[in-house]
Amino acid sequence: MSHSPLLDVCGLSVSFADNEVVHGIDFSIAANERVALVGESGSGKTVSALSLLRLVANAKLGGQARFNGQDLLTMPERELRAVRGRDIAMIFQEPMTALNPLMTVGDQIAEVLTLKTGLAKAQAAQKVIDLLAETGISDAARRVNAFPHQLSGGQRQRAMIAMALACQPRLLLADEPTTALDVSLRGQILDLLVRLQQSHGMAVLLITHDLNLVRRFADRIIVMENGHVVEQGRTAEVFAKPQHPYTQRLIASKPVRDVVEFVGLADDGDVRLKSDLQSDTQEPILPVMVAKGLRVVYPTPLAGVRGWFKHGEFVAVQGATFEVMPGQTFGIMGESGSGKSTLALAALGLLPFQGALHLGGKVWSASARRNTALRRQVQVVFQDPFSSLSPRMTVEEIVGEGLGVHESELTLSQRRQRVVTALLDVGLGTADDAAMAQTLQRYPHEFSGGQRQRLAIARALIIKPGLLVLDEPTSALDVTVQKQVLQLLQHLQRERSLSYLLITHDVDVIRAMAHSVLVMKDGAVVESGPVHQVLMQPQHEYTRILVSVAG
Repeated sequence: MSHSPLLDVCGLSVSFADNEVVHGIDFSIAANERVALVGESGSGKTVSALSLLRLVANAKLGGQARFNGQDLLTMPERELRAVRGRDIAMIFQEPMTALNPLMTVGDQIAEVLTLKTGLAKAQAAQKVIDLLAETGISDAARRVNAFPHQLSGGQRQRAMIAMALACQPRLLLADEPTTALDVSLRGQILDLLVRLQQSHGMAVLLITHDLNLVRRFADRIIVMENGHVVEQGRTAEVFAKPQHPYTQRLIASKPVRDVVEFVGLADDGDVRLKSDLQSDTQEPILPVMVAKGLRVVYPTPLAGVRGWFKHGEFVAVQGATFEVMPGQTFGIMGESGSGKSTLALAALGLLPFQGALHLGGKVWSASARRNTALRRQVQVVFQDPFSSLSPRMTVEEIVGEGLGVHESELTLSQRRQRVVTALLDVGLGTADDAAMAQTLQRYPHEFSGGQRQRLAIARALIIKPGLLVLDEPTSALDVTVQKQVLQLLQHLQRERSLSYLLITHDVDVIRAMAHSVLVMKDGAVVESGPVHQVLMQPQHEYTRILVSVAG
């Protein structure tokens, strides 16, 4: 490894108006080296990387960023434009927003080649096909004419990588390149980056909060917190002996299993442990939800004259069968498009379905009024708390909304007391009356992501349901906040003997929370059983892939 770094950043600061968000950070990257820049949302990692190419609007930059002996921060704009894409390329987090929706992916990649390398149009066209093939896109000659929306998430990210590699850059900045992808695709893209980095001999700066990826990918790690670099070093050494408390918290943020291993409730309402079941003469424990042969079908249009008289169908869920036991978590695991969220909506009575679905011995009705009592038994916590909470309602209105439907006889003061109790139960607010009064009148945008998810949980629990449907409840949260929310859910389950139907693609979350798990792929159930059995001895190849990628 060369003693002279390819990129040497000294005292980099980034300010907006009078607010400094990156505070004089130092780091370097050697040629052919893989470095990870790690931190949670708001740590400053992305704005630091974008600032290297001066891509942050209205930002005041300080310090130096010397690349190949030249300072990128003071380089004339015309010279910097030549560096962008040619010597330093970037892969953005969300390819659907980074790619032009009005141009084919081939034209977008060819544009880079003609502008940066001066290739003729015909030469660029063939080069584009070669690049797409190199990144693993099958039938590249046909896909080159596809628009971004006609590609899958993994294909779009591969097209972004092909565009970044078009001019064979010396340094690749990869900003959360796998965050928007399913777990198996993350592994594929990571392996692709490693292979391309080695074959092209380039350096890579990976910006991420995913420590599993960092452990597999990076030679060195740089940890950022609140705009400061708090620790950096060889990846293996930092993971083995993290020095800074923040790094220690990040590494220790992997979900921990803390659930009661029991199978139901006794007649008096107490938790019945496995050790309490001593004979077959005891009353059977009834599940809170039973699904048998559950099938969900969406109508699809047919081409030609046939479409005038009939429609086709897309089977989103094919014959799912499962039981959710009292006080336990039943996990449904799979990637995007597997049918798991559709299954959750059917369980909530929000989609028509075929087959049998019983909730506490009752079934969903076609009449919304008849379902009111049943809806009190099952509530839902959605993936993104920011979009699931009304921005125009106060905390008191949001959390207390269900009481207006299911307990309309409550007085205003009784209703407020129930809201206060619900907030305290999920760790929001304090017992101080004045402080709680202020909390009740705040709006969702005034809370952090983790606090908003606690609000969503309080809203679901206030009417005292027996079953919560948790649809990716932590995937939009940072790793340390994710762990806190999972600990809260585990605590509430123990205290209230709640049942959870947990929808997720995260194997670590399933491992920490679930008692039983069902694995879905393309609408079909490929495997199910006790969580320890499915994760420790997976029988289906797809399950083995999910578990191996999770590490």
